[in-house]
Amino acid sequence: MSFVEVTPNSHFPIQNLPYGIFSTPNEPHPRIGVAIGNYILDLSKIAHLFTGPQLSSNQDAFKSETLNKFMSLGRPAWKEAREMLQSILSADQAILRDDAELQAKCLVLQSDAVMHLPATIGSYTDFYSSIEHARNVGTMFRGAENALMPNWLHLPVGYHGRASSVVVSGTPIRRPRGQTKPSDDKPPQFGPCKLLDFELEMVGVANAVSFRH
Repeated sequence: MSFVEVTPNSHFPIQNLPYGIFSTPNEPHPRIGVAIGNYILDLSKIAHLFTGPQLSSNQDAFKSETLNKFMSLGRPAWKEAREMLQSILSADQAILRDDAELQAKCLVLQSDAVMHLPATIGSYTDFYSSIEHARNVGTMFRGAENALMPNWLHLPVGYHGRASSVVVSGTPIRRPRGQTKPSDDKPPQFGPCKLLDFELEMVGVANAVSFRH
């Protein structure tokens, strides 16, 4: 249990402390935080508390404007950080619980924060793994009878994605515009697309160190 009040229906109890990048009106520079209840714990303000073997020499990772450096440290550092955060926020741990001055600096109401992209995205691979999405898009191009390509069920379809298309939630999205030909006997028209497919994406972030075989 955390000393920070967490309602029973909260998505962010002490067992689930997701990382993110946020800013506030009085401190507009982006920084790393974790959600706890209705608050964000500002890790840049408590970086000095990460004194374990993995993180004592990497405290500056928590003062970055993205999660890239922290992600590059690997699983041992992630595990150590998670254990330390749960300890710091525990109702049984006095280090933050009994320090009202530090709490005032590092606990920020989520309603007062602006969220930013959590990482600098250099590139990504989009796997065409949803059969519903494949059918929707295939129907747009080839009709319902030929929606799926013959090999779709037999190989993983992956393609390079445009990193600039990854934006934070709440960013206005403009309907794509292009050329369409409504009928064979009329000239093409330029305008917004008539059909648009929406997807729910699942994202996986790879460690900086990868191996090719």
